[in-house]
Amino acid sequence: MAVTKEITKCVPYVNSSSKVDKWDIEMTYKNDSEGDSTYYVSSFNVTVPQLDDAGNANFTLKAKSSWTNANLVAICPVSQWDAVFASQVDSVITNPPSVSTPDNNFNVPS
Repeated sequence: MAVTKEITKCVPYVNSSSKVDKWDIEMTYKNDSEGDSTYYVSSFNVTVPQLDDAGNANFTLKAKSSWTNANLVAICPVSQWDAVFASQVDSVITNPPSVSTPDNNFNVPS
């Protein structure tokens, strides 16, 4: 299973000091290649403010041009998304639910 992850959308919110104080990020996961029987794709979104609800810093304020892909990935809950994606692949590709078919010729026993 070859899983690829890519940030597919990234919106910085820039404050009056020209520093990013919030990010909206979307990461797309793909399992194998399109057309393969094991192909699966899912996207995850997160909004990351510079400070969390408790006032702790999620990241250091800096200009949007100073951010790298690695910096953006680092503020995403990747391990949580990895687990969700693996579970999705397992339930859809690896171990899909069985499909039942009706038996329209069944006779009610007497």
